[in-house]
Amino acid sequence: MYKNILVNALVNLGDVVLASSALDLIKKNFPDTKITMLVKKIVEDAVKDNPVVDDVIAFEYSARKNSLGKMYSIIKEIRRRNFDLAISFDRKLRPALITFAAGIPRRVCPTKIFESTKSRVPLLYTDVIKIDYDLFSKPQAENFQEIVRRFFKIEGHGNPQFPKKFSPNVGKLLNQIPADKIKIALCVKGTFPLKTYPKEYFAEVVNFLRQKYNAGFFIIGAPNDRAYAEEVIAEIGGGVLNFCGETSLPDLAEIFRRADLFITVDTGAMHIAATTGIKTVAFFGCSPIVRYSPLNENSVVLSSKEPCCPCHIREKECPSYPKPNCLYNVKPSKIIDAAVNFLS
Repeated sequence: MYKNILVNALVNLGDVVLASSALDLIKKNFPDTKITMLVKKIVEDAVKDNPVVDDVIAFEYSARKNSLGKMYSIIKEIRRRNFDLAISFDRKLRPALITFAAGIPRRVCPTKIFESTKSRVPLLYTDVIKIDYDLFSKPQAENFQEIVRRFFKIEGHGNPQFPKKFSPNVGKLLNQIPADKIKIALCVKGTFPLKTYPKEYFAEVVNFLRQKYNAGFFIIGAPNDRAYAEEVIAEIGGGVLNFCGETSLPDLAEIFRRADLFITVDTGAMHIAATTGIKTVAFFGCSPIVRYSPLNENSVVLSSKEPCCPCHIREKECPSYPKPNCLYNVKPSKIIDAAVNFLS
């Protein structure tokens, strides 16, 4: 069928990881097909050397800042590669214009993928896949795969994939924790406040587990999470390592493979961890649980299941702000119980 496919995934890290399950499904059915992913530069490491990705085009994407010059440059690059099919995993206007202007003969997008609002963007595509069910009723990985299933008229399921790379940096970081200690990773900051668990709750969880087990703790995250992680460490009372900004994305996956437990908010790192099978305790605030729970049999997802959730409102518009019920009603005792169950 199609031999040279461009997949547009100019989305956030977690969704890029989940979208790789759709590529896994394509590869299972059409192993000789070459797949190139168009992604944001910041998540390039999540798809470079990924087992289901043959090539990568990294785009410094910004809906407000990309100039006509950058647009023309990326259009030329895509046109040069002679793709015979483009599949879009979002409905943004700019990537739709890029694949249209590049002259890719078949261009596929869904009627909805992240939201159900009406849009004229699908008019720029040759094939529009009708998604006629509630997006919140399925895992997001399945939503991506459904686009592929319906276009290619195939069946089956794929799994999220992530690169495996050896890096001496991982050993240097983890060697700071004595070999006899249980290694517990923490992710303490979400992409926005209604995903970020209270600092004092994190402190209660860590201090309980530290008294019960011979454990070493470390926080992972992006470089701009480092200052907030220091605030959490201060709340805990110290004794926790801060690895924020010190790992590449493949490093992060390797750290999860070597750690014993991961305690995390709802974030992209959670989906990277899921590809490694690490024991995970995740807690959700305003996020839809079914849609974004980690695809990992060794995971427990905690939520207070507030009647107002899921929501996508600003924190100051939340009726229970500054202590949102969806965060403060997931008590530390629930996280402790789940962690103890795993560690026991």
